[in-house]
Amino acid sequence: MTHHWSVVGHDWAVDHLRKGLVNDRIRHAYLIIGVESVGKDTLARAFAQALNCTHTDEAARPCGECRSCRLIASGNSPDMIYSELDPNTGALKIEEIRTLMQKLALKPYEARYRIAVLRDFDHAQPRAQDALLKTLEEPAPHAILILLALTPDALLSTITSRSQLINLSPVPTPIIENLLQERGAAPEQAGLIAHFSGGRPGWAIRALDDPEVLEQRTQALDMLEDCLVQNRAYRFNLAESLGRDKLALYPLLELWQTYLRDLVHVCSGSMHPPANPDRTETLHRLAGQMDMADALAALQATRDLLGKLSLNINTRLALEVMFLDYPGLSH
Repeated sequence: MTHHWSVVGHDWAVDHLRKGLVNDRIRHAYLIIGVESVGKDTLARAFAQALNCTHTDEAARPCGECRSCRLIASGNSPDMIYSELDPNTGALKIEEIRTLMQKLALKPYEARYRIAVLRDFDHAQPRAQDALLKTLEEPAPHAILILLALTPDALLSTITSRSQLINLSPVPTPIIENLLQERGAAPEQAGLIAHFSGGRPGWAIRALDDPEVLEQRTQALDMLEDCLVQNRAYRFNLAESLGRDKLALYPLLELWQTYLRDLVHVCSGSMHPPANPDRTETLHRLAGQMDMADALAALQATRDLLGKLSLNINTRLALEVMFLDYPGLSH
């Protein structure tokens, strides 16, 4: 499928949004769901460019060259509004959302639409989410709201029912591999990073550009493997350490999920290709020490904590609870 959206691996979503533009069926609120670095931000930005592109040929939008497209790409468009998480708690606070909605209600400075992108909207507590309802129920004709979240689980039904849902699945490995080779990666390097990416083009590009990303992945998986064979005291010390940086837990737990899914597959005897092929030997060794129920319990505990991080929880205590559900402790 040919398009001008600079979006990798989500052609169906681009096609869906383009049809809405062509047929003048533009919604006032969109909810883009998907794992970290899968392309939510990229799709939101490309859609914003298409909405405000001034190219005379609608089929060529976003052109990437007009003033509006360039301003959006550079992050300097006066008609684009982005949310910011609280640096201390990692929450999307009600004051932040109210301020954004006030700005969104203003007429555009120069573009066709004013567009607010609320990243990490699953970090907003229910009271903060409620601050959107007036905008969703009585939207200004020039206002577009784009919400980004890992999952819809923590979102109010009053939000999801009033938004156009776009669920981005992980991108197939060959597509990411081709993307990396187009950016100069050698075939072997592109294949390795693409497998490690878990279907996340954004992570793959960062890993290609910055070797430290791969080193951080190695350290994070080493930490998980150590945790699975260590005692309660070790795990509680780890919980205390990890609990100091709540924001860093999101990508860490996302990565751990890929490993634990691999572990479930190995325990079950599945031939499913692992997301972490460099860890095959350790995965098989761990699988010999537990059954599939143990691996599933660890995976579910990790998912549960990811879903609770946006809430006002004691992070250290929540990590301790998760680690108690991990296999390896004597009962």
